[in-house]
Amino acid sequence: MSEVPVPEVPVPAVPVIPVMIPWLGEEEADAAADAVRSGWVAQGPRVAEFERAFAEHLGVPHAVAVSSCTTALHLALIGAGVRPGDEVVVPSFSFIATANAVTYLGATPVFADVDAATGNLTAESVEPLLGGRTRAVIAVDQGGVPVDLDALRALTAPRGITVIEDAACAAGSLYRGRPAGSTAEIAAYSFHPRKLLTTGEGGMVTCQDGDLAARLRRLREHGMSVSAAERHAAAGGASLLETYDEIGFNYRMTDIQAAIGLVQLRKLPALVARRRELAARYRRSLAGTGARLVADPAHGRGNVQSCWLLLPDGAIGRTELLERLAAAGISARRGIMAAHLEAPYKGTARVPLPATELLAARSVILPLYHALTEEQQDRVLAALHRALG
Repeated sequence: MSEVPVPEVPVPAVPVIPVMIPWLGEEEADAAADAVRSGWVAQGPRVAEFERAFAEHLGVPHAVAVSSCTTALHLALIGAGVRPGDEVVVPSFSFIATANAVTYLGATPVFADVDAATGNLTAESVEPLLGGRTRAVIAVDQGGVPVDLDALRALTAPRGITVIEDAACAAGSLYRGRPAGSTAEIAAYSFHPRKLLTTGEGGMVTCQDGDLAARLRRLREHGMSVSAAERHAAAGGASLLETYDEIGFNYRMTDIQAAIGLVQLRKLPALVARRRELAARYRRSLAGTGARLVADPAHGRGNVQSCWLLLPDGAIGRTELLERLAAAGISARRGIMAAHLEAPYKGTARVPLPATELLAARSVILPLYHALTEEQQDRVLAALHRALG
C-alpha cells in the first residue's frame, strides 16, 4: 500500500505579525487554576468579587457579570423596558451584535449615521430618527473612542428615551475625565479576547439603580429569586427555596473567568498606556501620507481598542492593501462593519448613511497589542509606506 503524499505547507519568509494578542500570562493561569482547585467553578464568590472590583474601578454602584456583551445588551434592553414593536436607534457602524440584541426582543433597530472622525453616533444623526415608538438608543464607544453621552442624553431625556452605552470596547477609555460607561444609566462591556480586558468570553452590565441590578441578577440566572450561590451558602439550602417570577436566561459567568478578569483588571492601566504609546508612533510616522488614524475626541480619551486607519481617496484600495500586508507577513483586518449592508438588515436603513459606508469601505485595523515591539511596528509602517506611495 503506497503512502499518501503529504502536501508541503509554505513557510512565511518572515514571522507573521498578528493583528491582536491578549496580554495573558502565568498570573492569569494561576488564578484560573486556583478557581479549579477550589471546587467552585460556576458562578460564585469570584464572580461576586470581580463585580465589586469592576464597579469600584468605574465608580458605579452596581455591576452584574454575564456571559458576553451581547447578553449584557439583551438584559440592558429588557431593563430599559424595550418590548416587541418598539424601536431602538443604533449605529450601523458596529459589530452586528448591537443590532441583533434589539431584534432578539422583537423590536426594530433603526440605523443612524456616525461621525466620520470618531465612528460614533451624534445627537444630530440620532434626532431625525426619534419617534413615538422609540424606546431606547444604543450609543457605542466604537473602537474604544468614547461617545459624547451628554449630548445624546440632552436630546433623549426630555422624550423619556433611555440611552444604553455599548461600552464593549471601552474598558480603560475616559469620558470627560471619568471611565467610559460610568455615567450611563445602563452600560454593557465585553471581555472577548479582542478587547483589552479579557476573560476569554464574558461581559458586564453596569447600572445606577439597585432594583434594576437585582432584577438583572435574577434574569441572568433563569429568573431565580435566590441564586445558586446563595442556596449553597445556606445550611442545607432548605431555608432558601427559589421562585421564578419571570422568564430568565442562562447568562452566567464562571468563577474561572472571573478569576482571570480580576488579574486583567489590575493590568488595565498598563495595557492602555502601552497601546496609546504605540498608536502615537503610528500617527507620527503616517502623518503626511493622507491616511488618517483614529484619534481622541475633544470630550475624552480612547484606549485604542481598535487602531483603525482611514485610507485617503485615490489611494490603494483596502483589499489590495490587506493583500500586500499579508504578503509581508502582517495580519491586518478590514475596518468595522456596516450592519445595514449585511443580509439580515439589508434594505432597512431609513436614511442615507454616508459616513458609515465610507468608514466601512475604506478603513483597516492595524496590528496593535501589548507585546508588539517597535521593530515589529516598524515592519508594519514600512509596508504601509510602500503601499501608500
